Amino acid sequence: MLAAALALPLGGCAGSAPTTRGVVRGQDFQPAELLQSEGNRVAHNAMQANQRSLLLLADKLYRRNPAEWRKRASTREAALADIERSLLTGQPWPPLGDRRDVAALSYALAPDFMGDRVAAFVIACADTIVTAHGGKREFYYLDGVDPQHLYNAARNMEVALWILNSRRDAQGQPLLLANDIGPDRRNLSFEREFGKIIGRLDLLASYATERYRRAVIGYVQGVVAAPLLAFLPVR
Repeated sequence: MLAAALALPLGGCAGSAPTTRGVVRGQDFQPAELLQSEGNRVAHNAMQANQRSLLLLADKLYRRNPAEWRKRASTREAALADIERSLLTGQPWPPLGDRRDVAALSYALAPDFMGDRVAAFVIACADTIVTAHGGKREFYYLDGVDPQHLYNAARNMEVALWILNSRRDAQGQPLLLANDIGPDRRNLSFEREFGKIIGRLDLLASYATERYRRAVIGYVQGVVAAPLLAFLPVR
């Protein structure tokens, strides 16, 4: 009964906004949500959205750099499936060795890295984001996130994007072909997708900071208002 009630659509909140470019949809109710606070859900949804963005970036990078997936897979789809498996499970990526988060990211962007650079780069980005969330991909009561760690992860994504756009190998070629700007063409889809990831991290950091701040203010308000809310004698 409770699950059915929580799954009901909020029809009363529907507005008259145009839907010609799509309709915003919430997720179906899952029993695990009963163990999650509002903050947990925000962190959970942001994590899933960032994983989707990273997979999309991997697909885009493979399309522009097909030699990368050919280093280890028979098809681009098979290479993407391996990346998705690693993102969902946290399974280590052997070519990165024991390196994690920013150390893995630096190695993936090193000119002398010889493996599948797309996979190494995307998985290192994902590991950096997960590390900033306390090493968690799922969030429940008593789980929290450090706003400064999230803020730092957003800045690391900015640095990663800058390196991706600017660093060259020994032959003077880009490590990976990404954004494409020319006299008659302009493809900044990589920049936009990275911008979404950075924006989510910054927003979650701000939300977490505000949440802790409001908890302190709420406590003080409760202490101050307590005398005013005391019952009065009726006779």
